[in-house]
Amino acid sequence: MLESCQNAQERWGGVHQMIDRWLGERRELVLAYTAITKAPQAPAINCESLQGFCELLVDYVSAGHFEVYEQLTNEAKAFNDQRGLELAKQIYPRIEAITAVALAFNDHCDNGDCRDSTSLVAELNHLGQLLHERFELEDCLIEVLHNSHQEQAAEAI
Repeated sequence: MLESCQNAQERWGGVHQMIDRWLGERRELVLAYTAITKAPQAPAINCESLQGFCELLVDYVSAGHFEVYEQLTNEAKAFNDQRGLELAKQIYPRIEAITAVALAFNDHCDNGDCRDSTSLVAELNHLGQLLHERFELEDCLIEVLHNSHQEQAAEAI
């Protein structure tokens, strides 16, 4: 997961400040996830580490929904990119479903319900798989909705 995060940052780093910042947040999220799931005693996950991960998780998914996706969609509309808008229409529902799971996980931990180490490890594993899927979907959106428009903008100049 960390490798795909680094690959995305290499491909799109410098393209747009907002995307750069968001990909940096993704990297922090992946590092926090890795730290809590690879700990020597993963079943006894440190509450502070888990809380820090949850904060990063909520910040990351919020930035996606309220900043990045909106910007990418607006860009596609500005360039009348029907193909890109159709792709977004197909991908967004899955991203939203993954967001719902991530926010439910955060709420579950905020309520103190994640103290059961056996279910926590399973929940973290499931969340990790979903985050990996989400990152791939987001990378696809960036590739199609942003990079293609950069080429169009360059051609227009």
